[in-house]
Order: sequence, then C-alpha cells, then structure tokens
Amino acid sequence: MTTTLKKETQITGNGLMKNKPCTVRFVPSKEGKIRYFICGNEPFEATSDNVFATDHCVVMGVEKKSSAMLTEHLSAALAFCGIDSIDIYMDEMEVPALDGSSKQWVELFKKAGIDKPFFEKQKYYTVKEPVYYLNGKTSLVILPSDELYISYAVNYDHKDLTRCWVAYNPKNQNEIIEARTFGFYKDLKKYQMLGFAQGVTIENTLGLTDEGYTSDQRSENEPIKHKILDLIGDLYLTGVNPLNLKCQILVKEAGHAVHVKVAKMLKGKIIKYERRL
Repeated sequence: MTTTLKKETQITGNGLMKNKPCTVRFVPSKEGKIRYFICGNEPFEATSDNVFATDHCVVMGVEKKSSAMLTEHLSAALAFCGIDSIDIYMDEMEVPALDGSSKQWVELFKKAGIDKPFFEKQKYYTVKEPVYYLNGKTSLVILPSDELYISYAVNYDHKDLTRCWVAYNPKNQNEIIEARTFGFYKDLKKYQMLGFAQGVTIENTLGLTDEGYTSDQRSENEPIKHKILDLIGDLYLTGVNPLNLKCQILVKEAGHAVHVKVAKMLKGKIIKYERRL
C-alpha cells in the first residue's frame, strides 16, 4: 500500500541557484515510487543511487540533461507528509526555492489532500547494526533504538552558532519544516560571480552576518534546524522515511555529501523494527 496525493496539484517559483522560473506538477501515483519527469525526458527515481552531485545542493538524475537540482527541501516535505508514491513533472531542472524551507511544499500537499491507506498500520524500521561516518570534525552516527532521536551539532564561526546543537522532536517539527536555508552574507557576491545563488532573497535565505542575521529568525537556532531538514530530505532517498526509523541519529558538522553517503551506506542495513523485551 502506498501514500500519495488525493488530486493533482502544482506550484511555480524561481530556483535558488539559477533564478529560473519552474512549474512543478505533482500527479498521484500507485507505483510505490517517487519519480521525476524533467522537461519531457525519461523519468528517474528519487533514490540515493541517482544522486550525482552534492556541491551546493542535491542533484539527482540519470544524466545531466535529465536531472533535478535542489531537491532536498521537497524530499523533506514528502517525508513529513508520508508521501511515498508520486510523479513529479518539472519544466526546468531546478526545483523552486519558494521560501527556502519545506513549509510551502507541505502546505501544498495538505491542501491537495494526502491519500493514506485507511487500514494499514504504520511500519517502523531500525538498523541491524550501527552505521557511521567519521572524518575529522565531521561525524554521522546511526544507532538502533526504541525511539527516533535526531541531534545535530555545529561549530560555525558565528557568535550564535558556536558549539551549538538542536534535537528533533515532535514538538518542534513545525520549526524544522519552516527553517530556511542559510549562508554567510559575506560570501554571497563570490557565489553569484561563480553563477550560483542567483535567486537568493532576504525572504528565502537567512543571511549570517558578524552582528547576527540579515532578517529575524523564524525560531531559535533556525540554521541548525535547517540542517535537520536537509538531513531528513537526504535520508528519505534510502526509500524508507527517516521519520519512521527507531534510531538515534547523531550528526556533527555534516552536509549533503555526508548525508547522501550515509544514505547509500544504509542500503541493506535497514530492517523492520520489532520492539525488544
């Protein structure tokens, strides 16, 4: 049994990197897959095996002319809504940034209606053994547990984000969903000269400055909450919703490259959860 939308829906917005307008159309499906159809090309599945770049964002596809970039916030929204079967049609290769979070995606899906199996009991999963990535200051560890626990730690060169961490829990889920992408304001012109960040605005990106931020945070430690959002979107590419994992997930100073690498490591190590006596 799959979870999809009750009806077709769509939204249009500009990309964060190239600032090109893109219309994304979501068509309900019972195939049990999340599939992208880009500019009329052959579809591909949203899986970690189809990720071929993580430099500035997640880029998925089977070849460059049939790829989708900046998929992480959309993937996270699908995870939060429990959608595991949908066909996604795009007329450009970059997913719209919208407000820089998953908030508008979640609102779009809820407005269209989520078609869940009525009698199916929620399935939970865990890992049969610890999964970990350690490299210098970066670490991502996933341990079997009887509850989901996510902790994300950062140590940025910023007065509010030095040796800070945030834990995910159901009470702060909405704060995670609405946490915007962020970056150091001093680096913006450099990235734009290189052809990136063309669609950055004060509404869709939280800029970090020496004094604080370019706009008010939506909630305390919004940048770290956005890292958790990215993590959820990236781990959804395993084919199992990370919100249905009975695991402790402990992360420090990671990013998309590490998230996706661990998602690939998880293949074959995720098992059905059975509560231990």
